[in-house]
Amino acid sequence: MSSLSRELVFLILQFLDEEKFKESVHKLEQESGFYFNVKYFEEKVHAGEWDEVEKYLSGFTKVDDNRYSMKIFFEIRKQKYLEALDRHDKAKAVEILVNDLKVFSTFNEDLYKEITQLLTLTNFRENEQLSKYGETKTARSIMLIELKKLIEANPLFREKLAFPTLKSSRLRTLINQSLNWQHQLCKNPRSNPDIKTLFTDHSCTPPNGAMAPTPVNLPSAAVAKPTVYTSLGAHGPFPPAAAAANANALAGWMANAAAASSSVQAAVVTASSLPVQPNQVSVLKRAITPPATLGMVEYQSADHEQLMKRLRPAQSVEEVTYPTIRQQASWSLDDLPRTVAYTMHQGSTVTSMDFHPSHHTLLLVGSGNGEMTLWDVGMRDKLVSKPFKIWDTANCSMAFQASMKDPSISVSRVMWSPDGNYLGAAFTKHLIHLYIYTGSNDLRQHLEVDAHVGGVNDFAFAHPNKQLCVVTCGDDKLIKVWDLTGRKLFTFEGHDAPVYSICPHQKENIQFIFSTAIDGKIKAWLYDNLGSRVDYDAPGHWCTTMLYSADGSRLFSCGTSKEGDSFLVEWNESEGAIKRTYSGFRKKSSGVVQFDTTQNHFLAVGEDSQIKFWDMDNINMLTFTDAEGGLPNLPRLRFNKEGNLLAVTTVDNGIKIIANATGLRLLRSVEAPSFEALRSSIEPAALKVSGSSSIPNNNPVNCKVERSSPVRPSGVVLVSQNGADSMARSMEKPRTLDDTTDKTKSWQLTEITDPVQCRLVTMPDSTDAANKVARLLYTNSGVGILALGSNGIQKLWKWARNEQNPSGKATANVVPQHWQPNSGLLMTNDVSGVNLEEAFPCIALSKNDSYVMSAAGGKVSLFNMMTFKVMTTFMPPPPSSTFLAFHPQDNNIIAIGMDDSTIHIYNVRVDEVKSKLRGHQKRITGLAFSTSLNILVSSGADAQLSVWSIDTWEKRKTLPIQLPAGKSPSGDTRVQFHSDQIRFLVTHETQLAIYDASKMDRIRQWVPQDALLAPISNATYSCNSQLVYASFCDGNIGVFDADSLRLRCRIAPSIYLSQAVLNGSQAVYPLVVAAHPHDPNQFAIGLTDGSVKVIEPSDSESKWGTSPPVDNGTVNGRAGSSSTTSNHAPDQVQR
Repeated sequence: MSSLSRELVFLILQFLDEEKFKESVHKLEQESGFYFNVKYFEEKVHAGEWDEVEKYLSGFTKVDDNRYSMKIFFEIRKQKYLEALDRHDKAKAVEILVNDLKVFSTFNEDLYKEITQLLTLTNFRENEQLSKYGETKTARSIMLIELKKLIEANPLFREKLAFPTLKSSRLRTLINQSLNWQHQLCKNPRSNPDIKTLFTDHSCTPPNGAMAPTPVNLPSAAVAKPTVYTSLGAHGPFPPAAAAANANALAGWMANAAAASSSVQAAVVTASSLPVQPNQVSVLKRAITPPATLGMVEYQSADHEQLMKRLRPAQSVEEVTYPTIRQQASWSLDDLPRTVAYTMHQGSTVTSMDFHPSHHTLLLVGSGNGEMTLWDVGMRDKLVSKPFKIWDTANCSMAFQASMKDPSISVSRVMWSPDGNYLGAAFTKHLIHLYIYTGSNDLRQHLEVDAHVGGVNDFAFAHPNKQLCVVTCGDDKLIKVWDLTGRKLFTFEGHDAPVYSICPHQKENIQFIFSTAIDGKIKAWLYDNLGSRVDYDAPGHWCTTMLYSADGSRLFSCGTSKEGDSFLVEWNESEGAIKRTYSGFRKKSSGVVQFDTTQNHFLAVGEDSQIKFWDMDNINMLTFTDAEGGLPNLPRLRFNKEGNLLAVTTVDNGIKIIANATGLRLLRSVEAPSFEALRSSIEPAALKVSGSSSIPNNNPVNCKVERSSPVRPSGVVLVSQNGADSMARSMEKPRTLDDTTDKTKSWQLTEITDPVQCRLVTMPDSTDAANKVARLLYTNSGVGILALGSNGIQKLWKWARNEQNPSGKATANVVPQHWQPNSGLLMTNDVSGVNLEEAFPCIALSKNDSYVMSAAGGKVSLFNMMTFKVMTTFMPPPPSSTFLAFHPQDNNIIAIGMDDSTIHIYNVRVDEVKSKLRGHQKRITGLAFSTSLNILVSSGADAQLSVWSIDTWEKRKTLPIQLPAGKSPSGDTRVQFHSDQIRFLVTHETQLAIYDASKMDRIRQWVPQDALLAPISNATYSCNSQLVYASFCDGNIGVFDADSLRLRCRIAPSIYLSQAVLNGSQAVYPLVVAAHPHDPNQFAIGLTDGSVKVIEPSDSESKWGTSPPVDNGTVNGRAGSSSTTSNHAPDQVQR
């Protein structure tokens, strides 16, 4: 719930309390979860009303939310149990034990057994720990002290224990202010208004003459306790009332507002224009301003007080009839483009068009066959044509791939970015494509996003926080915001039908998005996660598009109902009501009409095989043109930014260019020399953009391409076209050998060989030559590192928050503390009867860092991370556990890999193995869950990969990893999912590989070579999945680009080992590597000598090398012998 809705709840709580609705107050506290009333809680505890105590608590926390919550519920239920025993009510005590306390046995079985044994005692005080238990009242008071401490420490109660400071009757005051505002807007305000209802807006009945308005004060009786409450309604400016009713009421006010000599906007500037009493001027300055503009009342920022004023249109004096004459620029019909210059043949149905923002003759066109075309309409030249192709199947969802069984796809929207450097296309199936525009015939592939399930219905650029982003909407009822690397920034949910269109906009520093759905709902969103600010019905209740005038001051929408009635309207942003409805449409249309605005003065709509024009200030149609015939029933249209050219679609898959006199001169002036000048002025800028140019050629060409997006795979993946011909996903101009050589020379592999080149810290008390580091983890919070030794003992190091380390996160700048509880306990696994030399230690950490689960050949132990106590043990051998993984959605479900090659799906809560998965031939060495694909991927010492359905635990597929010739299928194989939850990293001593889990295809592979020839000991993704850290058995560490598996940095063992160790007889090297959960450039290694080290780049470098160019190590498409190369096709291995 948003911030202002939260505040409204507090106002209602105050009102209910003042009106003595006590039960309602506490019910709302509990249901909203905004305010925990400690006093009420104390009363119920003292009264022993345990059901009410737990019910009230349930609004704020559940028993298994965190350790504080668990302790709170345990103390309450324990007290309830002891009181039943004290009353000698054994039946009730057993009921409490079984129904209420049993849940805690999972976490501390010994304690549960001890509690159970109290039933056998005549007086539970015979138990030593309960010998001081007094009478019930005192015991409850003592428990309350403990509960209050737990509640205050519990993060779920943060900011919920104090009621905000409010003046008395604050809600009543706000209603009075609203009524004053309504009264000032009355056509004939009466001196003593009679307020009879709050259910409708106040309006004075007209007397014989206008009277000076008097302040309205809501009488107490007006809010007396009603029999039935009704909803307050929506909080945005678009109330959920019918459009017509609001529009008519507002229209009547606007038409007659001159009689009151008032203007809403004027009142913001000065209240003296209203005939009011002097003491009311200050009230009017505050209250007469509309309380909700664009529904953004819930937006919270430092400028919140000025939000309404900033969101008002800069020139909105049309809201009322104003006595003074409005000055406006002169115009004539000659300003409208109505002369057909010529027709261009597109070749396929045109579905979308957009002119370049500054080069006014460049027209981008999307077609029904999926093709995107760039035209120079001045030269009538098709500069670039891009038929639809999937750039990278690896990044496409299974749902999209299934939809492509029907290969038909069309462009739903094309759009230029505001600066003209980017352009994009949305498609009717899942995808958007983003290109960089660097010249007249140069569109470089930049980004492909599988954006929505189903069609992507609209696409736009926006600048939230001064960052260029892409906004999309689709059939899945969602609006999404993406940055230019393809990272999803926001997902807006709330529509109940597919989203038809979006309209991002900005007024000063307030940025928002209007969206419309095919059920006719209009919603507005800020760039936050607080939900829609508007919920309103568009005219026609079907498909509607919204546009602002060029200066951003006026908002229009155009759409069609299912019955074929079309609507073109202007909106009053401040009131969320229709300001004017334009007339001139046919009675029925067979589709959805399209419209555009231009010159801040004209509207144009394609309808009835014509282009119809309106003056924005006049509801009657101004003129129309049939463009010399040949237009479809509902032509699409687009003005250029100057408004002197208009592109219109034709029935024969063409485009007519219509111009006014200025536009005709522009078209005549665009000749070859001037166009070449334009191109030469653009092309130098292209040198700043990495990657190569694409050519306007539809022939398939197998060549390499570099994607400029840092998160996309840079290698070319080959696909099959029409089931036969393979072709590259993108095309580029041929490169010469000199070009390739220059690129290769300009990039160098970063070699870190001296300790001064990076930062490093060694964990204290970690070195133990007899106890190598078998497993290594960062805590999820990033404040600590957990190491499991080969002897089954776990060690924890934590960084303190101080002046040297203000974040308190893991860092190589500060030596952490070897952390232990005051009890001095060690986290020691059960190793009784275990041959440690043959054991395979395993470990997993809960998401909240509260529990760690581990084993070292014996039983699996669940440790409390605060106390190091063993909470429970399970799964005694044989077989022994070799790998552990928490289920991503349920911490009570654990996947346990065993040394007999099976995988056990174990439920901790009920202490039961739910499923046994069989498919490997040797012990399990890796497990990884994908939440997006709903699968578990497993790997084994048999060098096999298996995929299992999370829903049914059935095996979907098994395949071997590709090993070098002569290599037996053995050795630890590890798996880890990329952050996209589609690709995953496979680590084996012979290779690193990237697989697409949706098809289980290998898309990248790297094998040890050159300076990194030793077997791989371990590897992991960085936290952002853009790097791969790999450790080698000779002590080297490689940092790879995660998409291409190209080596970007080598870290030599001399960085972290002394010369004495390097020269010693015992080889010391990293067995495990772990990545920091928040810092992509920090990692830790666990060594064979038991030591743990954290390594970061130096302050001057800040990152591990630079990404190698795609062509590095290749000549004319052949791979050279370089450690930076990787294979680009599933059936190749680079050496």
